[in-house]
Amino acid sequence: MTNSAKLNRTMGLQRSSTSNKQKVQPITKVVKNDENSVDLSLASITSNLHDISTPNGPISSDLAYNSWVAEHPSALGSFDRMMKAAKGKRVVVFLDYDGTLSPIVDDPDRAFMSDEMRAAVREVAKYFPTAVISGRSRDKLKEFVQLSNVYYAGSHGMDILVPTGPLNPCDAKNHTAAIDKKESDVLFQPAKRFLPAIQEIRTLLEEITRKVEGARVEDNRFCISVHFRKVRDEDYDILEAKVKYVLKNYPEFHLTLGKKVLEVRPSIEWNKGHALEYILDTLGFSSSSDVLPLYIGDDRTDEDAFKVIRSRGLGFPIIVSSTPKDTKACYSLHDPSEVLTFLLRLARWRKESSSSRSLAQIWGPGNLPRSLNRGSNRDLEPLKAQGNI
Repeated sequence: MTNSAKLNRTMGLQRSSTSNKQKVQPITKVVKNDENSVDLSLASITSNLHDISTPNGPISSDLAYNSWVAEHPSALGSFDRMMKAAKGKRVVVFLDYDGTLSPIVDDPDRAFMSDEMRAAVREVAKYFPTAVISGRSRDKLKEFVQLSNVYYAGSHGMDILVPTGPLNPCDAKNHTAAIDKKESDVLFQPAKRFLPAIQEIRTLLEEITRKVEGARVEDNRFCISVHFRKVRDEDYDILEAKVKYVLKNYPEFHLTLGKKVLEVRPSIEWNKGHALEYILDTLGFSSSSDVLPLYIGDDRTDEDAFKVIRSRGLGFPIIVSSTPKDTKACYSLHDPSEVLTFLLRLARWRKESSSSRSLAQIWGPGNLPRSLNRGSNRDLEPLKAQGNI
């Protein structure tokens, strides 16, 4: 048995014997309660989804993709096996944004998540500690997600909003003061010292890319994105050369390639994998053997988080992709519509299995969402109805 196979068995990540992904029908409608409101409850959303346990045929006839899925089985088709491995453990959910919670779009300012997806994430976050980790700025990420019961990590994890907790001595210098004493939150910003240089680079990039049609510079606070999705193929080399020319004068920065985007980032040892570890540590889960991190993402920057989960020997790294690609993920989902279905099923599984467990057991001491600690009627009533509190 190979080391990878042993790891998969330990993690409950056994490969599926089928190579066909299961097709999930998109939501075609939502249930209206009256003329001015839309029912986005878990029940109403799931009622518009076909039973995911019944295959509707392969998504793709492409042999290479089907072979890849055999190596990275569908998280939907493997759901029951995954949850069997998760039984009795504390699941912590980590989600990428673009391409995972929202579709990839030409205009990065219009990468909106659907109301159905937002409702699904809200529902998941009621039952599991949940964080959204993105290359976007943290402020922009919060504008898109619009939820108060999740943790936010922007700039590929270089800007994290976390609850106040004990700091490791080596981390203390990277924290700002508490930004909201009422909410007792602090910011963790390991690249804060680079902010002046980042703003200089942003200004230079905006100037030199003006003449490249379709190029767009996005300020993500601790990193800068140069989008080229609308740039003509013959102009890409020119754009890349211009960006590299600017960076020649900034040796403490490096260039990475994402999905139709060039990203300028400080050269520090910090990525989404470190952010995942930091959030687990902040929640008091770093040394717990019963914690199972679940990470869903679609980009190469998510690979760092996948590696961390695999190194822990316990967890579910899930990649979102409609094409074969090299990845450290053990499971796959085809697109954001399958992410939606998976999250809804995850929340439903916890609802059905948590009747005998308190939310404090699920989240861990001191980690309940503030809305629950404050006694928010909106969040408490559904849980009371389920007999969970």
